[in-house]
Order: sequence, then C-alpha cells, then structure tokens
Amino acid sequence: MALFFERPESGEKAVLVHIKLNSESEPEDPREFEELVLSAGGDPVEFITGSRKSPSAKTFIGTGKLDEINATVKSVDAELVIFNHNLSPSQERNLEAVLQCRVLDRTGLILDIFAQRARTHEGKLQVELAQLQHLSSRLVRGWTHLDREKGGIGMRGPGETQLESDRRMVRDRIKLIKQRLEKVRKQRDQGRRGRQRSEIPTISLVGYTNAGKSTLFNKLTNADVFVADQLFATLDPTMRRLDIADIGTVIFADTVGFISHLPHRLVDAFRATLEEAVSADLLLHVIDAAAEDRATNIVRVDEVLKEIEADKIPSLMVYNKGDLLDDFSSRIDRDADGMPIAVWVSALTGDGLDLLLQAIAERLPCKIVHEHLQLQPSQGAFRAALYRHKAVLNESAGELGIINLEIQLAENDFFRILKAAGLKKHDLVTL
Repeated sequence: MALFFERPESGEKAVLVHIKLNSESEPEDPREFEELVLSAGGDPVEFITGSRKSPSAKTFIGTGKLDEINATVKSVDAELVIFNHNLSPSQERNLEAVLQCRVLDRTGLILDIFAQRARTHEGKLQVELAQLQHLSSRLVRGWTHLDREKGGIGMRGPGETQLESDRRMVRDRIKLIKQRLEKVRKQRDQGRRGRQRSEIPTISLVGYTNAGKSTLFNKLTNADVFVADQLFATLDPTMRRLDIADIGTVIFADTVGFISHLPHRLVDAFRATLEEAVSADLLLHVIDAAAEDRATNIVRVDEVLKEIEADKIPSLMVYNKGDLLDDFSSRIDRDADGMPIAVWVSALTGDGLDLLLQAIAERLPCKIVHEHLQLQPSQGAFRAALYRHKAVLNESAGELGIINLEIQLAENDFFRILKAAGLKKHDLVTL
C-alpha cells in the first residue's frame, strides 16, 4: 500500500499562513517556513500573517482571517493552503470545507519533504511510518460523506465498515514497518558493535538543516552525498572511512539536519538515523556561520541532542560557510586548557579543513604506539601493512634477515594490523 503523498511535477501554488500566538513561548520562524515550502517544491504566491491570543478550536484562526484567506485563495487560484502550525484533524477538515482546497499543516509539510528526500530502503520505511502515524488520525476526512449518514437507522454499515477497514489496513502496515525497522536497527547495531570491537572511532556530523554538513562530509571523505541549498537535503545516514594523522582510521557519519520544533513523532520515526549520533565518540556540530539566527539554531540543535540523549557526547563546534563572511580567516578556538572547542572553516573552498582534522585529532581519545621492533623474515606481511599505513619511521637490516623498524601509529590501527597478520603483541620482539 503506497501512501506517499501525490505531488505534481511542477510547484503547487500555495497560500502560506503564519499566525503569531501570544500563548506560544517560542514562535515558529516565518523565514524558515517559506524555505520549507520552497524545499517541498511549492510555489508561495501569498503570505498571510496575523496574531491571536490563542488558536480557535474549530479552525485555528478567527472568522475574519478565514474570510481573508478564502478571498486570497480564490483570487490567486491557489491549490493549497499551508499553515506554519500543527493543526488538529478537525481543524484541517473544517478549513478545507470552507476554503475548498487542500490544507496542510507544518508536520504534513515536513513529511512531504522527507518523502521526496529519502533514498535508501530504511529512509523510505522511516518516512512511511511517520506519514502513516500522521495519517491515521486524519483518515475520517476521506469518508465524511458516509460519516454523516451513519447516525440513521439502516445507514450505519457502509461508512463505518469502510472507515474501520482503512484504519485496520493502516494499523497493520504500521506494525509491519516497525518490524522491518527493528530488523534494520539490529543490523545497524551489529555494524556499530563491529566498529567498537575493532576500536574504530566514529565521528558524527550534526547540525541545523542546511548548515552545510553534506558539503563538509564530501570534502573530508571524497564522498558523493547529495548536496543542495535546501532544507533536509540529507535524510539517510552515510558513513565513510578516513585516515587522520596521529589517530588512524575513523568513521565519519553524515546525519539528518535538525529543525526547530520537530514533532516528537518524527524524532521517534527517525531515531534509527539519529542513533549514529548517539553512539559517536565525537560530534561535529556544524553551524552556518553566516546565518542571521546562528545562535538560535545552536540552541535548537542542543535541544534535539538532549532529547535523543546525545548531549553528553564530546562535541566540536564547526563554524562553516566562512566564505560568506567578511574578513574571514580559518582558525581554531581553544578553551582555557588549550583544548579545541571550535573551528572556523569553509567546506565549499576547503579553507580550514586541515585545522579541522588537527582539532579532531586533539579531541579524539587515542593512544599512539611508538616502538622499535625486530621482525623475523616470516613477518614480512606485517612489515608491508605497516608501510601501507605509513607507520614506518626508520628501517635498518640486522643479521640473519632480521629487520629493525621504528614505527609510530594509532593504537587501534596497530592492533588491527597485528590481527590481520595473524600475530599477537607477544609475537613481536621490541628493543
């Protein structure tokens, strides 16, 4: 059963509605709202604003504002009205009855973007789960013509039977998707445990959506993650290996961008994606340094990290898009103890990425092995692997084919090379 929203190829003409509520402690951002609509492929033709003490239970807005929106919809021939708020199912139904066009709330808008961006099997499952959970409370909307009849004697059957059938299909599908996602999570956990056993550190890129995480990820790892100047360009977790001086091999993970007031249902649906952040050894908190609301976005990301219990993981701030700043120069900011706390870079130009790798090497807990070894002729494969990892500082020949090596490399790489060569540390002769 495919339940992804139907979308036309071209942008839909949409009227945007943003109401400032006195009861809101932290109102939604109208600029971000317009970016979300553009990211969904919408064509915003009008932006209607207003203010109220609190939402109307029936239509969220008052009758005067509803008349204004209705007149605007007709004058611009809009196909869609999008609210920068979360609406109840009854509010959506009542608004559609008056406006005679589709009405979408903030959660529905974000879900539509998610549906367009998801590429992997797991990502599509996560999107469909979130859509079904959102849709389940709104199913009655499609059967209101039968719903009205069910009160009469002899008129109960068709409406109730069809509606209950639809609800049961949705419940069954949700159950199936949750089972499939649990299987995917177990596979991901196995991979994560494998990385932990081999002691490969994991670094997760997190940050507000459209902060440039994927551009930075591509630049660091030579990957080809989808990049676009739009919100939620990345939904599926992508992982790549990278060798860092004095650290050895690390795993970089690119994650979904955060956004203000992300509905709990979506956080739950995408928990598997965000689990890469929860299990990381270091978080790179990527920030759009040129954004006007930079400080607010940092707070929003911190809130989500706390919600997914990743706020205790060591983090390094990465101020990106330095190329958009006046008098920009890449640098490392340090705390009173000299530990890196922030790096200023431009992922687009590559400026400052060497400093970022240096800061990562300083922040990641990693032991360095510096040894003088005597290798037997039979241990040539181990010697070759050390050269491949650029771990050999000096070499000299001894008697009877003995090779004297001075090596320096990360401890996790050292033991991994030993294991691949079928050796234990006590098999080596140290000087």
